[in-house]
This record gives sequence, structure tokens and C-alpha cells, in this order.
Amino acid sequence: MKKKKIDFEAEFWNGHTKHSCLTLIDAFFKMDYLSEVKGMLADVISYSTKPKVLLKSNPSLIFHFYLCMRSFLRASYVLQLNTKKWKLNDPAEFTSRLLQGSLSDEEYCDPFLVFRKAFKVFSLKDFDLFLTEIIYHSLGAHYDEPEVNIINPFIHLTKMLDAAQIRGIEKIKK
Repeated sequence: MKKKKIDFEAEFWNGHTKHSCLTLIDAFFKMDYLSEVKGMLADVISYSTKPKVLLKSNPSLIFHFYLCMRSFLRASYVLQLNTKKWKLNDPAEFTSRLLQGSLSDEEYCDPFLVFRKAFKVFSLKDFDLFLTEIIYHSLGAHYDEPEVNIINPFIHLTKMLDAAQIRGIEKIKK
């Protein structure tokens, strides 16, 4: 029986190159800084609960953000499935609290813990629904709020972004 591969759907924002989960996450952070991604995510969340439209002048930026985040979530899902195949670089002796972001000390030492916790609580389909809902509601002047829980997935997604960028992750060579 063949293993089913997850399509990262990165061809719309990163060309037609084949990616592993690590190369896709690297490409994601080369394209945008962590602070910009987290800021855009916060804006999308904020506008999804207001009867205002985010970026009226250029809504294609929101669609581009949506595609990138979807690919990031898929790569994160694959990364947490195969944690035994990856090795973390050793942390620096002194870690700044700013570098930790929203992560606890335990999560900072083991970023895979963040991914496992997130996908234990929410499935990939739940995260897709969350992204679709907040993007849909941020692009229209709706007076109703998203029907799904947006706070918990937002917290998990923010932690995953922080965990993905902490330290280098390398594949264990056999």
C-alpha cells in the first residue's frame, strides 16, 4: 500500500519546485519576516469580527497570505508526523525572551511539542476551516462573526510560527 503524500499547494506562491516540509518552511520565512506574518494574521483576525474590509485597495494580498498560510500548515502537519526523522540544532546558551516569542521554556527546547499539541487539539481540516472563515470574513463587510472558534486556532498558529523559526531543524542522515 502506498503512503499518501500531502500536497503543500505551494505552486501558487513559490513556483513549481518540489518541497519537503523543511524547505517549504524555509521558503515561507524567506518570503516574509515572522513579524509581518504575525501582524497580518492579527489584522485578519481583527477584521474578521468587524463590518469593515481589510485591504480594500488590494485584496489579492490577503489571498496570497491565505495560500502561504495553508502551505505552512500542511508542512507543519507533516513535520509533526515525522518528528523522529528530524534533529534540532543545539540552543544558544543564553536565550532572549524575545526570541522565545509566545513559547514556554519547554516548548522552546522542543519545538516539535508545539506542533504535536496543535494537531492533537485541531486537525488539518479544522485549521483549513479556521483560515477560510477568517479570510472570508475579513474580505467582506459582514455583520455576522465567523461560526468557528477563532481564538484557540489563532493561539496555536502563532505558537507554530514561533516554533518553526526558532532554530535550525535538520533531517537525520541514516
